[in-house]
Amino acid sequence: QLDRIIIHQQVELLEAIVGTETSSKYEIKNHLGQRVYFAVEENDCFDRNLCSPIRSFTIRIADNMGQEVITVNRPLRCNSCWFPCFLQELEVQSPPGTIAGYVVQNWDPFLPKFTIQNESKEDVLKIIGPYATCGCFEDVDFEVKTLNEMSIGKISKYWSGFVNNVFTNTANFGIQVPVDLDVRIKAVIIGACFLIDLMFFENSLDGL
Repeated sequence: QLDRIIIHQQVELLEAIVGTETSSKYEIKNHLGQRVYFAVEENDCFDRNLCSPIRSFTIRIADNMGQEVITVNRPLRCNSCWFPCFLQELEVQSPPGTIAGYVVQNWDPFLPKFTIQNESKEDVLKIIGPYATCGCFEDVDFEVKTLNEMSIGKISKYWSGFVNNVFTNTANFGIQVPVDLDVRIKAVIIGACFLIDLMFFENSLDGL
């Protein structure tokens, strides 16, 4: 029944002090700020520190009882418009083991563009970001649109303040979608939010 979701990345003290990339952890909350899910990134130290923004990962999302409800898998792929045949793709399972859908990056020389697909790899929605993703003192919005370009929601990277953006990689995101959107597609959009975070906001100076 959620139409607004807040994703809050937890501060990693070791990462903030030493600069070593650690596995990301997120709280997923409703619009009242109540935690409904908890997400943990799984990968190895090599991926995190050498491949950082394009690293492969598995994010496991569990409910407040500790039961895994969503699994997000991202393979190691390119993150450049010069390699249009090997762009980002992400798989979302919900429940784990059952495909809910995919997030596929679309080639564009100027704008971040993605397609949300269902379990049969049929296009369902589009996500289109701004020309500049480094929002200075403001939020950065990625529009969620139907296939005929009608806006129905957005994924927003919230401005977290100068100190937070310079000294940590932590990010706060908001997702707005129709309340009656297929729950599996909502799960895929949450996966898209994690992909957008790593692609555009992983480095500590992003968002300034």
